[in-house]
Amino acid sequence: MGERPAIAEEIWNLKYRFRTPEENPQDGRGDASVPDSWARVASALALAEPHDRVGWAARFYQAMEDYKFLPAGRILAGAGTGRDVTLFNCFVMGTIPDTMAGIFDHLKEAALTMQQGGGIGYDFSVLRPKGAPVKGVGADASGPLSFMDVWDAMCRTIMSAGARRGAMMATMRCDHPDIEDFIDAKREAGRLTNFNLSVLVTDAFMQAVEEDGDWQLTFEGKVYKTLRARALWNHITASTYAYAEPGVIFIDRINARNNLYYCESIQATNPCGEQPLPPYGACLLGSLNLAALVKHPFGAEAHIDEDELADLVHTAVRMMDNVIDVSRFPLPEQEHEAKAKRRIGLGVTGLADALLMCGARYGAPESLTLIHRWMSRLQHAAYAASVELAKEKGPFPLFEKEPYLAGETIKALPQHLQDAIAHHGIRNALLTSIAPTGTISLFAGNVSSGIEPIFAPSYRRKVRLADGSTREEEVVDYALAEYRALHGADAPLPEAFTTAQDLTPDAHIAVQAAVQPYIDSSISKTINCPADISFEAFKDIYTSAYKAGLKGCTTYRPSEVRGSVLSLSPSESPAEEESGAPVFEVKDGVVYMSKPLERDAVLPGYTYKLQWPESDHAIYITLNDIIQDKRRRPFEIFINSKNMEHYAWTVALTRMISAVFRRGGDVTFVVEELKAVFDPRGGSWMNGRYVPSLLAAIGETIERHMIDIGFITKKDGKPLSEGKLLEGAVVTGMKGCPRCGERGLVRQEGCDTCTSCGYSKCS
Repeated sequence: MGERPAIAEEIWNLKYRFRTPEENPQDGRGDASVPDSWARVASALALAEPHDRVGWAARFYQAMEDYKFLPAGRILAGAGTGRDVTLFNCFVMGTIPDTMAGIFDHLKEAALTMQQGGGIGYDFSVLRPKGAPVKGVGADASGPLSFMDVWDAMCRTIMSAGARRGAMMATMRCDHPDIEDFIDAKREAGRLTNFNLSVLVTDAFMQAVEEDGDWQLTFEGKVYKTLRARALWNHITASTYAYAEPGVIFIDRINARNNLYYCESIQATNPCGEQPLPPYGACLLGSLNLAALVKHPFGAEAHIDEDELADLVHTAVRMMDNVIDVSRFPLPEQEHEAKAKRRIGLGVTGLADALLMCGARYGAPESLTLIHRWMSRLQHAAYAASVELAKEKGPFPLFEKEPYLAGETIKALPQHLQDAIAHHGIRNALLTSIAPTGTISLFAGNVSSGIEPIFAPSYRRKVRLADGSTREEEVVDYALAEYRALHGADAPLPEAFTTAQDLTPDAHIAVQAAVQPYIDSSISKTINCPADISFEAFKDIYTSAYKAGLKGCTTYRPSEVRGSVLSLSPSESPAEEESGAPVFEVKDGVVYMSKPLERDAVLPGYTYKLQWPESDHAIYITLNDIIQDKRRRPFEIFINSKNMEHYAWTVALTRMISAVFRRGGDVTFVVEELKAVFDPRGGSWMNGRYVPSLLAAIGETIERHMIDIGFITKKDGKPLSEGKLLEGAVVTGMKGCPRCGERGLVRQEGCDTCTSCGYSKCS
């Protein structure tokens, strides 16, 4: 591998480096270098070996050396540290009982799991719909979404306590009576921000969509509503078109192709969707870096040494199997589930870079041929390795030969592997998965993430120096850095080069469909679509994904609703008009308004009374507007109260919000940010709803005002008065990072990942 970008070192320092409490890596326990981290992880995983631990530790180290095998982040960060953390990335939690006591018992389990760093997934289809009777208390049910709000608040609480950022997945069946509310849940700004949402789509529903038939929404045998299946399908795709959620999970296909179909039922996945899991199932991940395995890159003899690939798979499977035995578990039910089935999720990263280095254009027929070849060898090597482990250590406890061999995936394996499983059993019930690898891929030298295409050939990032100053550096995609090292910095791009912006959705689906047959679990991948794709073309993506045999589908289309970055080239900046519209200016990829909106002598406005339960005195919020282009828009805010406890921060808050309002543009993000603030002391119930903080209540008041004056619509919060201000804007696809502020946030594999600082958020 060539010279690693500085961001790789920063990622290691921030996320994976083990430091002692004294911040002294020289005391023998901390990591002074990346190889120290590999040695720490290798030694920790070798502890599960009954014999020759030193020898196995050396083999495990060699697998990670040169970034060939990349254990998931939890393993890199936690193994061998002695910390009370789990080495499993995510869990699907137990089935929620449809009782108040059961619901809050499971909320506690979720909190304990997230406290140790594990993301969680839940199926909320088991909870009765809104308005259903609650027997014994003479009340109506508040519905699954109200309890999802509670989970969301819990996740923010865990985050505020200093743990790693939480991630959650919520699923709901396509026939649940509240499915329409579930689809629309994220139209409300600031709601369920810690959740990814996916609809569990059945084969029967897809058939009804195809036939344009009726579809019944039912719960416990009672039909609550009948509607056209195609109308519900269009509802799902329309929401995803505008908001990038919900995704779809083809749940019948997942259960039919599950190696453990005979002893478990799956109704939920981990937060990014690559691991459909049963109740208390655990998500154990690791990825082979295909880009690091290419020999003679960019030449006629470019190839991956498939024997080396197979040897690496054998070592990786053993390492991941050992993780099951050395890891801590937040709950005993999770440990029992993991050890009874010993499922692992071995996958790949750097696929797009490897294809480019071998001269194949992503999504083209020649690339699909290589994908089938490489992934087939990986799958067969993984099953062979697990059989060898079964010979040595025994098969997984719930292995039953006849039903296991009758599974769809097993019947598709070569006969010699089926015979070996029949004779010796197999150590791991499921073996392969394609995980999100955004941060891990940056750590490995900015290789392409998972099976995603290359996002961009290079980008600029700012590096803060010790004296507080900054310098810019170029971060180049790994494959292109290797190409430049061979052919010079000014060499034209290879013919096979392509990026996510160049590809059609069909190319994305073709690659995912080529990988899927070799994956026991599922695939975390985002189909990035151009902002100007029509809805008719967009909705066909989900139908195509189903017909292509995928287990699920996630898309992302930049839009004003999702807050895409808007940039103007200097030549496109509109001149100041006589109406007083502000002038735009671009600097470092950020759009500035060189002239804030001007205040008239008299402004229309409203004053709202807010009675916060914990305050003896009411809070009065005044919002004044200006008239621009014959529409009202917020211009300034004042907050007053006799309660002096809040004086300092309310003055600061009003000045900051007013400054934002006066800069124009889409200021609805103010509402979203305020409503997402969670008070660690707890919020309050107002008008029958839980409001997580006083700031959230202020955000709701601003939102109400924006609706009242017609600045946003009540239904989806979309600005109504921004057309003139945004004229001529161009979507760049890169959003601002909430951690470092740089315009480097990309959407891949169901996660937002910052290419500048490595920040990652999978919900």
